[in-house]
Amino acid sequence: MQLKHLKTLLPPQEGAAKVTCMAWSPNNTRFAVCTVDRVVLLYDEQGERRDKFSTKPIDAKFGKQSYMVNDMAFSPDSTKIAVAQSDNIIFVYRIGEEWGDKKAICNKFVQSSAVTRLLWPADHNIVFGLVDGKVRLANTQTNKSSTLYSTESCVVSLASNASGKGILSGHADGTVVRYFFDDEGSGDSQGKLLSHPCPPYALGWGLNSVLIGGCDRRIVAYSREGHVLQTFDYSRDPGEREFTSAVTSPSGQSVVFGSYDRLRVFNWAPRRGVWDEAKPKEIPNLYSITSLAWKKDGSRLCAGTLCGGVELFDCCLRRTIYKNKFEMTYVGLSQVVVRNLSSGTRVILKSYYGYEIEEVKIMGKDRYLVAHTSDTLLLGDLLTNKLSEVPWPGSGGNEKFFFEIESVCMIFNAGELSLVEYSHNEILGSVRTEFMNPHLISVCLNERKVRGAEENKKLAYLIDLKTIAIMDLSGGYTVGTISHDSKIDWLELNETGKKLLFRDKKLRLFSFLTGIRTGIFAACNFLVFTDFPETGDIVDLERADGKTNVIVSEGLNTVTYTLDEGLIEFGTAIDDGDYDRATAFLETLEMSTETEAMWKTLSKLAVEARQLHIAERCFAALGDVSTVRFLHQTNQIADKVQNETGADGTTFYQVQAKVAILDKNFKLAERFYMEQGAVDEAIEMYQELHMWDDSIAVAEAKGHPELENLRRSYLSWLTDTAQDEKAGEVKESEGDFSGAVGLYLRAGLPAKAARLCLSKPELIHNTDTVTRIASSLIKADFHERAGDLYEQIRNHQKALECYVKGGAFRKAVELARASFPSEVVRLEEAWGDHLVQQKQMDAAINHFIEAGCSMKAIEAAVAARQWKKAVHILELQDDSAAAIYYVKIAQHYASVQEYEVAEQLYVKGGHIKDAIDMFTAAGRWEDAHKLAVKCMTEEEVRALYVSRAQEMERDAKFKEAERSRTWPSRCTRRNRMFDDVIRLVAKNHPDLLSETHLHLAKELELESRFSEAEYHFMEAGEWKAAINMFRANSMWEEAHRIAKSHGGANIQKQVAYLWAQSLGGEAAVKLLSRFSLLEYAIEFACNNLAFEFAFELAHLAAKDKIPEVHLKNALYLEDEGKFAEAEAEFIKGGKPREAVLMYVHTKDWTSAQRVAESYDPDSVAEVLQSQAKDCFEQKDFQKTETLLLRAQRPDLIVVFYKEAGMWMDAMRICKEYLPNKLSRLQEEFEQDASKKGNDSAEAILKQAQEWETTGEYSRAVDCYLKVKDDTNSKLMEKCWMKAAELSIKFLNRERAVEVVQLVGPRLSKLRQFKALADIDVMAALDLYAERGQWDKCLETASKQNFWILHKYVALYATQLIKEEEPVRALQLYVKHGAPPNVQNFNIYRRLFVDVVNLPDTDSAEAYRVWADLRDFLLQLCENIAKLAEANSPAHYDFEQMLLIAHYYATRSAAKGVEQLSSVASKLSVSLLRHTEMIPADKAFYEAGTDCRAVGWDSMAFVFLNHFLDLCDAIEEGNLDGLDHTDFLDTDIPFEVPVPSKLFVSEEQREQIRDWVLTVSMDQRLEQVLPRDERNTYEASLTSSSTGLTSLPCVLTGYPVLRSQVEFSSSGRAANKDDWNKFLMATKTSHSPECQDVLKFVGQWCGSLPGSGFSFH
Repeated sequence: MQLKHLKTLLPPQEGAAKVTCMAWSPNNTRFAVCTVDRVVLLYDEQGERRDKFSTKPIDAKFGKQSYMVNDMAFSPDSTKIAVAQSDNIIFVYRIGEEWGDKKAICNKFVQSSAVTRLLWPADHNIVFGLVDGKVRLANTQTNKSSTLYSTESCVVSLASNASGKGILSGHADGTVVRYFFDDEGSGDSQGKLLSHPCPPYALGWGLNSVLIGGCDRRIVAYSREGHVLQTFDYSRDPGEREFTSAVTSPSGQSVVFGSYDRLRVFNWAPRRGVWDEAKPKEIPNLYSITSLAWKKDGSRLCAGTLCGGVELFDCCLRRTIYKNKFEMTYVGLSQVVVRNLSSGTRVILKSYYGYEIEEVKIMGKDRYLVAHTSDTLLLGDLLTNKLSEVPWPGSGGNEKFFFEIESVCMIFNAGELSLVEYSHNEILGSVRTEFMNPHLISVCLNERKVRGAEENKKLAYLIDLKTIAIMDLSGGYTVGTISHDSKIDWLELNETGKKLLFRDKKLRLFSFLTGIRTGIFAACNFLVFTDFPETGDIVDLERADGKTNVIVSEGLNTVTYTLDEGLIEFGTAIDDGDYDRATAFLETLEMSTETEAMWKTLSKLAVEARQLHIAERCFAALGDVSTVRFLHQTNQIADKVQNETGADGTTFYQVQAKVAILDKNFKLAERFYMEQGAVDEAIEMYQELHMWDDSIAVAEAKGHPELENLRRSYLSWLTDTAQDEKAGEVKESEGDFSGAVGLYLRAGLPAKAARLCLSKPELIHNTDTVTRIASSLIKADFHERAGDLYEQIRNHQKALECYVKGGAFRKAVELARASFPSEVVRLEEAWGDHLVQQKQMDAAINHFIEAGCSMKAIEAAVAARQWKKAVHILELQDDSAAAIYYVKIAQHYASVQEYEVAEQLYVKGGHIKDAIDMFTAAGRWEDAHKLAVKCMTEEEVRALYVSRAQEMERDAKFKEAERSRTWPSRCTRRNRMFDDVIRLVAKNHPDLLSETHLHLAKELELESRFSEAEYHFMEAGEWKAAINMFRANSMWEEAHRIAKSHGGANIQKQVAYLWAQSLGGEAAVKLLSRFSLLEYAIEFACNNLAFEFAFELAHLAAKDKIPEVHLKNALYLEDEGKFAEAEAEFIKGGKPREAVLMYVHTKDWTSAQRVAESYDPDSVAEVLQSQAKDCFEQKDFQKTETLLLRAQRPDLIVVFYKEAGMWMDAMRICKEYLPNKLSRLQEEFEQDASKKGNDSAEAILKQAQEWETTGEYSRAVDCYLKVKDDTNSKLMEKCWMKAAELSIKFLNRERAVEVVQLVGPRLSKLRQFKALADIDVMAALDLYAERGQWDKCLETASKQNFWILHKYVALYATQLIKEEEPVRALQLYVKHGAPPNVQNFNIYRRLFVDVVNLPDTDSAEAYRVWADLRDFLLQLCENIAKLAEANSPAHYDFEQMLLIAHYYATRSAAKGVEQLSSVASKLSVSLLRHTEMIPADKAFYEAGTDCRAVGWDSMAFVFLNHFLDLCDAIEEGNLDGLDHTDFLDTDIPFEVPVPSKLFVSEEQREQIRDWVLTVSMDQRLEQVLPRDERNTYEASLTSSSTGLTSLPCVLTGYPVLRSQVEFSSSGRAANKDDWNKFLMATKTSHSPECQDVLKFVGQWCGSLPGSGFSFH
């Protein structure tokens, strides 16, 4: 590449006037220069100065000379400039899109030190370096900055890679650090990359390496790993000076360095993989180059000098003119600038892989670019400036390109069709086809947004002449194939890709949708895609006068429909989410019902999409003034935020909160406010909405200083607005119960006042209050509640009267039995009468029996249809008046065809004739005759039959009459003569006419003579029977006709509903729509539990009703006890809160919590509170506390404990979570105690203990001293001693002396000489030890001196070891320390051995045991090192024990973190070298199983095989026969002690044995220990070849060979890879055990090694 000087943009001055920084805009249209006078000059791309603006200091009081501009950069959209200044600030200026636009500061970022360098690689992220060595990130959207990493040296340079995804920072100490936002799959590490010999002021990041220049006059090229690739040394050139600046070309293939009077150019040679230096550009008298800037298209380079000059250079390899229409400038091997000579527009064609561009062609009507490299193909659209580069191995240039589809290029090569979407760097799809006619290929690429699919890309093409394939290009799979019976000559996908049209050679047009092929036209020459309701068969389309007419055949008629293209446009805009287009359409329409519905739909969607300006316009059109005003204010806030910050105003918390308020989601609005700390705004929101409870809850949660004023204001507001009930609740919550009662009564709520009075003893004892409440209750007809009150105050007469008046007879009877026994019978009868009035006949029977009212009991039993009970009572009666009930009961049994029982009852009641009539009506003539003969004379029988026959004739019951009479001829004359019958009946028996019509209608119905039957039904007035007749025979139109003419609106609707239900599906919807009964039908179906039909209607035609149907179905399922199904329906209906309440009601807390957390987070607290209340009632206090703390309601815990009288627990909770309320609670406790009159010794003692628990020691001492009970001297001694103890420990000296002087004489009087502990301490301690009172013994000894304490600690530890409780013994030394007494060494050794031999200690849960052992041994070793025993054999043994304990502890910590499993296995392996001190079988078993767990099968086999040999040898009691061949040349000892017992069970041994046998058969597994670079077993510290011993890694125990982390103060080290792995796992998992390990390593080995930088 060559540099050619074009012009001087800014002439140099006579003296020093340094150009401090320069920048090109990303859109290549602007160039900015800042000189020493702190003014930014703006040039256009031709180099003409067009604008300027002055920068500002951090504070005007410092003046304009107080700072320098060190660097600046354009934003990615070229509308802003970030300016880095030496006065510790970055200003971001908005310069606009046009020349002359107003300049304004839109962001500023104040820093702790001067800003030296700055980059703007991404949309909202500015990267900058500071003098203090930090590299930080500023976000212009949030206006906040954060540290990326820190170093100890000033940042002198910054550079980014070609993509802007990575940065390099150069520091004054020569360090270069690399950081990636996205490594783009390169795998390059980040952190310190290299150290340069001098400060890297000139830093460039090329395509494959980094170039650095500085004051040593050398330019060094480094590889991606930080290794030196090339060095260009100019230190011996007398004309060369230090390199002051550098810049990399946009392609990364060239780097230019600036020095004194000279520009040096370096070009990357990709084939040789080196940098080549071009001829330097020397310009005399240019002086030092202080700044360089390369235009983003690579065609221009600008250089700024020390004297203030700015020079413009042209950069290119060559230029060509293509077809006299385009100029092609090759600015690099892989970058070409293509310029349209006629329009002046430019496109930058660049190979992102760095390949050399060989040839550029312009095709497709001079719109599309095509270029080849050695391995890729570059394509571009000049009109939209979309470019693509796809892998394309050499094809010989035989491709054919088709550009008929604007968004995609079709490439045909060797029978394969490839699609490349412009602006995508990968092939969209490839298929095999021989048909390249554009009419035979159709591509749909996101032409219209399809809901539910982010990508909608489909291809339709021909496999052969009769087969179409449809392919989903996003997923790369075939959607389907279509086989046709004729050759296809045209096909087209619609804009959503869901429909396909194709035409065959016979001009037949077909539609293909969801697997159904439909013929449309027999001959087609024109088509257009549109949506049209399927009301008939489309026979033709007409296009005239700008309108489309659809000719549809609907049965016998042909109808023409004009498509409403505007409505189609609105629907399309809504589907596409283009709400601006939808608004524009609606504004053209006049307001109507349909238009209003569309405005409502758009308003709802606009609010959901946060397009608030559109929503405001919608509500304005709907005339919703309040919502418009609210949205207008919201939009003003959003616009202000957007203007000030440039960020999206709708994401501002105030805007989000107001949208939530509009949606009535106040809890969400509160959350937005609280997340930003805007507590006052949240409170104000609730106050404006008069939601005072929520407002006060927010203030309480945040401890707001105005909380009390807020409460007073709330109470005042409630009083002013006459909300006495709510005011009473507030008074009640504050503990002012009397005031609450008064307010409840004033509000007309005596029941609520009574409830409070009954729950508060202090109120129930106030007779005036109770009388006043009772009077109010009686006036309000709450007699039962008044009775409760009177009963509480022992006014039983009044209570009884109230209970009776209130119908509370159960309470009345219970009270009467206790106080008025003579009234019980009267009350039972009254109770029964009351139940009869309430229609509760069943319940009344027993009360009448109790009262002895048998007649009433029988009547109640008959009314309740309790027939057997009625018969039973009746049979016990002697009263003749009861006979009338036999007929009623007999009639029932006759109706249910229990004729024998009915006959008995009739006979008992003396109604024989009725019994005979019953048998006759039932056709049981023999029974009737038998009864008649039995009970009547012959004449009476004959007369009865004749009279019955005459009655039957009159009733038209001719057959019955015929059988009754002896003359059948008189009964058959009028049998089937319907007309004559009607005439005769009308004449002779007009009262039977309707019944005759009805009888005839039913017979005609049976003969299917429906018209005639209808006539008789109508004449009989039985139009319902006519409707049912037609319904039964599916004659719905006739049924509907009769319902409409005779039944009224409701009957008509019900018939229409039943008609629709019989049809189902679309037919039902059409029918109901015709009658405008769709919504009624859905409602009626829900009310009648026909939910399937309701869902069917809603899904087809009323989707807005679906949630309502789900809700009603859920309520029904809840009532049926089907809670899981009800839950699903509630959620589908958008009512998750109802599901939560359902589960709360049924106390299914798990389900309630699950639903609340998943669907209604705001109700989680409510669920927790309800569950807590239930737990409290069940006395599960611990769970109650847990639940209410999760609900963030500790105040409720206090209330619960107070009400239960559990003052101790209430104070504990208050002290921990509500300390500001503790004093008030203590006062309440004292008041409560005084009211109860707790003057006894036990009460005083309890009070003293509670004061002691809450830390009120002075009050506790006073209470203990008050205890006096002459009958219990032990209690007095205990309390007085406690008072003395507390005063000594916690009170001042004077007070303590006073208490001791008071207690002493008292104890003397009691002759309690337990001063043994003061007179003879050792005797007391020995006595405690003898009795096993070790806690008392150690407590007393700890008050003496260190050596006395540890004497008894040793004695206690010895006893615990004998009792096989080594962990408790270890806890003693952890608590009291480890003195280096020689006489204790055996205890320490035995303690170590017992802990190591404990079972089940190889898991993560055992960490605390090992950590305690480790910490105890570390303290012991440190104490020994200070004495004469230092470096003794005992000291060495304890050092080895410490190392082993550390390995065990670290292993347990590593087992708790998944990514450290290999570290845990290494530790198990390392422990094998210490089998002289730990059980050998345990060590080999754990090492083998851990190796097997991580896949180290070779080592696992060796260790487990040796473990099995060990087990056999231990059982024999001799290890001499063991084979140690596998462990030759390792540091694993051969001579180890024989364990007393086996570590593992027989079952575990058999499992290991089976595995070893299985693995031994695998020939692929090497059954040897792995070796490292020393040709030595990898875990061995000693090299088998050299005998050199390496340090063990402090984390794994493996030898530290090469890359290491040193702990210089202790002479210890760690493997760097293991150390870094452990650090990273600790950071990512936040494991407290791993953090404790690192803390211990820092304590044991000295401070942890640090680094020069730390990532956040």
